[in-house]
Amino acid sequence: MREGGRRVRRAGTALLPWGAAGGVYGWASWCYGGSSAPSGAVALVGGAVLVLACCAVYGVLVGGTGGFFGALLLSLGMLLTVAAADQAASRPATATCAVREVHTKVQHSSGEGAPPTRTVYRFVLGCPDGYPAELKEDRAVAAVGDEVKVAYDPARRVSAELEGRTTPWKSAAWAAALLALSMTVAWAKQAPE
Repeated sequence: MREGGRRVRRAGTALLPWGAAGGVYGWASWCYGGSSAPSGAVALVGGAVLVLACCAVYGVLVGGTGGFFGALLLSLGMLLTVAAADQAASRPATATCAVREVHTKVQHSSGEGAPPTRTVYRFVLGCPDGYPAELKEDRAVAAVGDEVKVAYDPARRVSAELEGRTTPWKSAAWAAALLALSMTVAWAKQAPE
């Protein structure tokens, strides 16, 4: 292969992680937020095929142990990209709701190395359209009679959360770091001709 062709292939392989992440983000955004989204099984299988296909192509193009570990980094970056898409699209609506009741439940753990005891708070809500009806948190966020701003999914696919609690930035930052590492591996190590 000529030198110019090698450079194009090397650059294309190095950019593959970003293109793959863009594709999986688009797929996940459509599956989570689209009005014509496919069923859960189709979304899961389609996403899995997309991730596995991109990782396989990456592994073949890079080759060797670099291809294996780069594909592993790529797969983790793509999964974090899906998490960022989920967090960005899963609760598009907000409502200001009154807290009608607060219930607490203590969850005990026993045994050596078990997680610590934790308290779960369940807030019964009075929202304008009757939904969401409750909010679960690991801390007391309001008292009876207070108002809280709640982010929720009108299609009721995920539970409601406090507005601003879930943001995609942490997942997106980790995804970008892993994709950059995958790109670096691809740039540094290419499969022999």
